[in-house]
This record gives sequence, C-alpha cells and structure tokens, in this order.
Amino acid sequence: MNRIRRLFSGYRLTKRREFVIITAGATAGFIAMQFATPGIHFWLIFFLGALSLLLSAIGLREGLKGIKYGMLLLLPVAYTVSLGLFYFLLPVRWLTRLPVAVLYAVGMYAILLVENIYHVAVNRSIQLLRVAHAVGLLATLATLYFFFNTLFSFRFQAPVNMIAVFFIQFPLIVQSLWSVDLQEKLTSRLIMYSLVFSLIGAEAALVISYWPLKPILASLLLVTFNYTLIGIGQHALAKRLFRKYIVEYSLVFTVVLLLIIVSTRYR
Repeated sequence: MNRIRRLFSGYRLTKRREFVIITAGATAGFIAMQFATPGIHFWLIFFLGALSLLLSAIGLREGLKGIKYGMLLLLPVAYTVSLGLFYFLLPVRWLTRLPVAVLYAVGMYAILLVENIYHVAVNRSIQLLRVAHAVGLLATLATLYFFFNTLFSFRFQAPVNMIAVFFIQFPLIVQSLWSVDLQEKLTSRLIMYSLVFSLIGAEAALVISYWPLKPILASLLLVTFNYTLIGIGQHALAKRLFRKYIVEYSLVFTVVLLLIIVSTRYR
C-alpha cells in the first residue's frame, strides 16, 4: 500500500498543473475559434471570454470572494477577448494561427500564475510579489495594446475612440493599481487615480485619432502613455514615488513619442 501511495504521490494535481490544464483547455477553444466561419466570430469571442472566466474561477477558487472576483478574474478574460479580437485582423493562415495560439497559451499561463500570487499575497507576504507586479503590468499593457489596435483599425471617429478608450482602460487600470495594495476594498484614492488616468488616456486617444498614424503606431504610443501613468500610479500608491521614477517613466514615453514623430509620414 505504501508503495502504491508513493507511486501516485508524484501525480498529485498541484496548482501549477491545474493552471497547465486550464491553459490547455482555453487554448484549445482559442484554436477552434480560428476555424469558425466569419459570421460568428464575435459570438465565439464572447463564448471564449466566458470560458476563460469559468476556468480561471475554477483555478483560483480557494478563498475567491468579494473584490477578488473582479480583480483576479478580469485580466484573464480581458486578455482572451483582446487577443481574440486582434487575431481577426491578421491574415488567416497557419503562419499566424500557430504563433498567436502559442502567444495566448504563454500569456494565459503567466496571468494565472500572477493572479494566484496576488490571491495568496492578500493574506500574507510573499517574495514573488515584485515579479508578479512586473509580469502583471506587462500582461495588462499587452491586453491594452490588442484592444487599442483593434479599435484604431476600425477607423472610428475621434470622439468614439476617446469614449471607447476610457471604458477599455478604466477596469484594467483599476486592477493594475489594486495589485499594489491588495486591499479587500477599493480605496477612494485608487478609484480617483484610475478615473484621472483613464480620462487622460482618453484625451490622448482623441489627439492620436487626428494624427495620421497607422494602428500599430497609434496603439504603441497609447500603450506607452498608459505604461507611464500606471507605473507612476503604482509607485504613488506604494508610497515610493521618487523623482527618479518619474524621470524614468517620462523618458521612456518621450523616446517613443520622438521616434513616432520622426517616422510618421504626413503626406
């Protein structure tokens, strides 16, 4: 009996293995969506978002309550929907299908690990939290980029872009700032920061909409702007907002802005 227990003890379904299974299931749905007829693409994206919500809730089920529902499950769903929308802007061939599926799998697994660290860090300190913040910010920026690229590709009027960007940014900025303090409730300061940053980002989208930029450059510029805002906001909430951080974030945005200005064709 002891030999049998030792034999199967290595096959215990750990949290990481659960995340691998969840990622595999979500990726399978993502790949299946790529073979669907064009008329039902948006319905399939909605279904895939719901599937990622369900699977993520199962993977993070222990102690999942209150504000954690929204903050921990938002990014997996938003990442799934944003990449699903972005995929349909790409040429339909295996050269794009396979890399996008791999990108989705890697990103989804990383997001689940990050959300699990946040989940644990709510109740006790954990050494991997700083790494989780970096990966979580990267995943948030990637999600914003996919959303923005899709939005700018439709060539909507500038006011429509401004409104859409505000509502896209706000929940993602909230969860990104929440990951710093990991409180059981959203503080008024966090909400204020999120509203102000979302409004500034929406105004930036309004200006960018009048600029003759390709969607890829417009999205990159707006994502860099969000990187600057969120980064400064996270340091402010953590009470570590020193001058050097403001200079570093501002420098990154300035360099990207200058490169885009130089590379833009105005005729």
